[in-house]
Amino acid sequence: MKLAWLQEWMDAQGVELWGGADLQEFETPQDEYGDGFPRAVSFGLPMNPEIMQSIRKGPNRAYAAEYTRVNNEINRIALELAHAIWSRGYRAKTLAASMRTDYENIRGDFPHKTAATRAGLGWIGRHCQLVTRLYGPWVRLGTVFTDMPLDCGPAKDVGHCGTCRKCVDACPAGALSGKSWQAGAPREDILDAQACDIYKKMHFFEFHKGHNCGICTSACPYGKKRAE
Repeated sequence: MKLAWLQEWMDAQGVELWGGADLQEFETPQDEYGDGFPRAVSFGLPMNPEIMQSIRKGPNRAYAAEYTRVNNEINRIALELAHAIWSRGYRAKTLAASMRTDYENIRGDFPHKTAATRAGLGWIGRHCQLVTRLYGPWVRLGTVFTDMPLDCGPAKDVGHCGTCRKCVDACPAGALSGKSWQAGAPREDILDAQACDIYKKMHFFEFHKGHNCGICTSACPYGKKRAE
């Protein structure tokens, strides 16, 4: 049973996809005293399905605008949720919707996808993106770390893409290995992040300085169900 107040709060925000993540086995960002967090609230907001269908050959201005809009909404919700948690006497720390802090390794402070899989929101597809039953991979993620008691999981530990390789075949950078995901496997098993990043900067720099592509995500059959 999820916390009643938190369920009501998410309903008021229009957030359908969310859950608690047990992160006790992970090194999380720290609070001002240098302490990490044992849990997180993970949530997802959908991208416009028509826009996602339009980027089969590469990002466009509508996608770049939608990417920014959803990220901004995620950051707003995360901050307001953190304040709601603080008001109840618990610690909380937000994770920006899309912020690269380790440029050499092309990473942020913590993978939103890790919190999401631990919360049971979905699994990692062959395109190295979270795939959800509700929205497919056409979703962006928010994370609020906390020490508040939460019902967590059940965590997803394996992928459910079957034999599908549409994302792998669609990737113009050849950056996807085609391997199925398992919890704990390094990102490098699935994605050549350097190849992906170089291709985006070479071909799509006009869209957030090459931070956007989305071709592999657009090809996913789980996403296409959203548009039917």
